[in-house]
Amino acid sequence: MDDEVSSVMKDQLTTEHPTVDCQKQENAVQEGDILSQVSQTHDVIMALDKTISSMEVQLASARAAKGDNENLPPMVTKSGSEHLKERPKVFFVMGIITAFSSRKRRDSIRETWMPKGEKLKKMETERGIIIRFVIGHSTSPGGILDRAIEAEDEQHKDFLRLNHVEGYHELSSKTQIYFSTAVAMWDADFYIKVDDDVHINLGMVGSTLARHRSKPRVYIGCMKSGPVLAQKGVKYHEPEYWKFGEEGNKYFRHATGQIYAISKDLATYISVNRHILHKYANEDVSLGSWFIGLDVEHIDDRSLCCGTAPDCEWKAQAGNPCAASFDWSCSGICKSVERMEEVHQRCGEGDEAIWHTSF
Repeated sequence: MDDEVSSVMKDQLTTEHPTVDCQKQENAVQEGDILSQVSQTHDVIMALDKTISSMEVQLASARAAKGDNENLPPMVTKSGSEHLKERPKVFFVMGIITAFSSRKRRDSIRETWMPKGEKLKKMETERGIIIRFVIGHSTSPGGILDRAIEAEDEQHKDFLRLNHVEGYHELSSKTQIYFSTAVAMWDADFYIKVDDDVHINLGMVGSTLARHRSKPRVYIGCMKSGPVLAQKGVKYHEPEYWKFGEEGNKYFRHATGQIYAISKDLATYISVNRHILHKYANEDVSLGSWFIGLDVEHIDDRSLCCGTAPDCEWKAQAGNPCAASFDWSCSGICKSVERMEEVHQRCGEGDEAIWHTSF
């Protein structure tokens, strides 16, 4: 009987307190320590990488601010260090690319989706959103075209003037100078380029960008890969077609030119390297080419290229409101001066949306 009890007790002890292999346990502990150390080392490396990246951006920004005075309008040109210290911190800068002949287009935007006067100032201070019509100067600085823009700016105070000679075939250069100038003037999370015949819902644009705020290098737009047009005389002809391989090839993926956004690091990169960045005939191709070889996240967001009504209405009803609307057939809103108000009524998010949207 005693032997049976002793056997049962031994079995219970073995079950409750199994025999421990000290050597195996020591090895397991060592493996656990090694894995823990590897994980900690990885975290430290990631933190250092983030810190170094941040310092590089700050250094690039300082260099850009110091060296960009030749690209800044005369009224804002200051020493690099002074200018860098004074740059306001904002959410995003939206540059509306415009031309001397586009006064009616600008007015159609002012009457619809772009705030005016005190509301424009309020949006800057309360929402951190800067919107400017972007234009350079004529081939005869100080001439009648430049004076007309100066008078318009005196009335509305919504222009960003560039040290750039206007011309359709200079759009790549204008875009490059716009980003460089904007970076030197505002410390923004994002910089946006938009054409002056596109309808914008500012609240939706803000919501879209806010989702990517924590990412260091993002390029947001409606990504496409169109054919490389080698034939002379056609629209969007590519003089350097031979660089893209055999006839019939397509471009690398890039955002369509009507509207796109880039994060601070990328805008700074353009500013710092502007003198050695190659400019192709088409501005959207140029921008896409500048990011090849960089660690950039391309974000294809179709809310930035909705059609006008009824497309934008259907999407809003389905719970996918549009950030930007235009007609692909016209590379913008067809007859935008006459139709911008109609598009705003049918595609707009409501004039108060920008004040109530949480970013």
